[in-house]
Amino acid sequence: MAKIRILPDALASQVAAGEVVERPAALVRELVENSLDAGARHIEVHAQRGGIAMIRIVDDGSGMDREDAMLCLERHATSKIRTKEDLGAIHTFGFRGEALPSIASVSRFRLATREKEALVGTEIEVNGGKLMGVKDHGGAPGTVIEARSLFFNVPARRKFLRTENTEFAHVEQQLRLHAIANPQVAFTLTHNGELVLHLPATRDMLERIRGLVGDELASRLLKVDATTIHGVTVSGYIGGPGMSRSNRQMQTTYLNGRPIESASISYGLREGYHTALMKGQYPVTFLFIQMDAQAFDVNVHPAKKEVRFHDGNSVRDAISRCVSHTLENAAKLPTGHAPARSPLPSPTAARTPVVPSSRQEQFVMPVDASTAPLRNVEPTRPQPVVAPAARDSWSAPQATPERKPVEKIVVPERTVMPEAETEDAKEGDGEAAETEAAVETASSTSVSSSSAAAAPPEFRIIGVLQKLYVLMESKEGLVMMDQHAAHERVNFEKFRRALESGGVPCQRLLMPITLQTTPRDADLLKQNLPSLNRLGIEIEPFGPNIFKVETLPSFLKTDDPAAWLDQVIEELSSLSSKSSTLRLSEDAIATTACRASVKSNDVLSIPELQALLKDLFACEMPYCCPHGRPTLVQISTSELERKFGRRAPG
Repeated sequence: MAKIRILPDALASQVAAGEVVERPAALVRELVENSLDAGARHIEVHAQRGGIAMIRIVDDGSGMDREDAMLCLERHATSKIRTKEDLGAIHTFGFRGEALPSIASVSRFRLATREKEALVGTEIEVNGGKLMGVKDHGGAPGTVIEARSLFFNVPARRKFLRTENTEFAHVEQQLRLHAIANPQVAFTLTHNGELVLHLPATRDMLERIRGLVGDELASRLLKVDATTIHGVTVSGYIGGPGMSRSNRQMQTTYLNGRPIESASISYGLREGYHTALMKGQYPVTFLFIQMDAQAFDVNVHPAKKEVRFHDGNSVRDAISRCVSHTLENAAKLPTGHAPARSPLPSPTAARTPVVPSSRQEQFVMPVDASTAPLRNVEPTRPQPVVAPAARDSWSAPQATPERKPVEKIVVPERTVMPEAETEDAKEGDGEAAETEAAVETASSTSVSSSSAAAAPPEFRIIGVLQKLYVLMESKEGLVMMDQHAAHERVNFEKFRRALESGGVPCQRLLMPITLQTTPRDADLLKQNLPSLNRLGIEIEPFGPNIFKVETLPSFLKTDDPAAWLDQVIEELSSLSSKSSTLRLSEDAIATTACRASVKSNDVLSIPELQALLKDLFACEMPYCCPHGRPTLVQISTSELERKFGRRAPG
């Protein structure tokens, strides 16, 4: 007797439903996508008990006649594709023809539809995959699909559903994803008869995002102008430096309007944000990718959440470059708006000082030369100088002879970025001496015009809080600068330019290190040997899948060089382009920059703080340190007025 049997249609549909409809949110996804494919301009989603008891989708799309309404409940019946060539270039959300029969097989299902020109429509009822009846329908044009008692006939599936609140949270998240990508469509969501979302149609993408996430978060987003690289067009909105979440819930990406998840996209975002995010944090993104439908395959996941790119590196590189460019040209402080940065200079002005003399006269705070600066109890460090009007509230200073400044940050005319040599870096951080020497060589090399673009806004320094936070007044309100984080960003970009211009100094190991690698890692190392040598890593093949390491970067301070090299190999596998290999040692560079920067108890004079602020705004990304922490935080005047009761909230 044969052991292999053909499953009955009802059972086969229930098996397929396990892949397509794993929870109420999946049902909403499939039906909303069908509504969008039908050209709907208003979609209503009604749920009861988290969608387990009932899901009803109402749209004003094209509708169906009776013949199509009957056929749509058959497995693999679809109007989206006709030939195998169509499968290689899908332009619609649905294409398999599995959703409706799968839903109808595990619920008490009702479909009512009418075309706009038809006098009467069609209503079909199905109970657990069995057709119960077909009759005329006199409703409005469009389609209504209702699924009650989800998984009533499949107890094994129903017991894996979560609580009502959890299931409805997934339903709401699914609708939000489609609402963001389709601002021209109005969406309504109710739960147990209560209105949850009402989103009118709009032409402004940011307005739709604002309606979903709130005005405060939307006002902090940065616009990514539509840019095409390698045939990939990237646009949308992303969070600025210092704006992140502890999970990926706010990291939304769309491919040709379809919400997707992709490792290539995640890697591209990570590279674009590389030093603008703290470890363990994820960016806030509403990113839209447009590309040829033949360049990717969406038919690789039962729920169509994931795609496979023919050239994932091109997608990754396009996203990385667009995100990085947007962050570098950002003109917003982490908690509000900052004055716009200066426009890009002409190429002939690449060697001019960062701040023009006219701007510098407005920027420098006047100091009374006849009055000795305030000092703290430490005899070796000067206190910040304060304006004469503020001195009445301070205790009388003791006369102290002039001393060499703790930090000298000067902008030479031949370079855009300054030389920043701290006494602490020379005396207390001897491990950074060789890196400093390499930076002197790079200081004569001008950087790109994008980093030369920034002249500092007009901030008036009013004091220093706890010997760390510099308090400044701006046109928008109160600005606070973390002097350590700011100097860390300045030093980081200085050290990185030294690496990019001519490599970094290296230290020869007493005993060479041998690395045993996999064939894949060995191939990666061989392809990137020149880049690794520029990083100060002298490495060469020493046998089959074995490499010998003779030198390491001089700025690297680690007790386990082999573990650090394993980390470098791991990062190599996630880089999209040869230029990205320069980021391999950024963690070590960031650590060196941290050690060479002023600390929380280092007291800087007002001119030194002014120079530091000027240097900070000459950086490519001035609003965060290389570890992702903010360097500047702003409290607007309106917020201060609300806190002091001078303005009503809202």
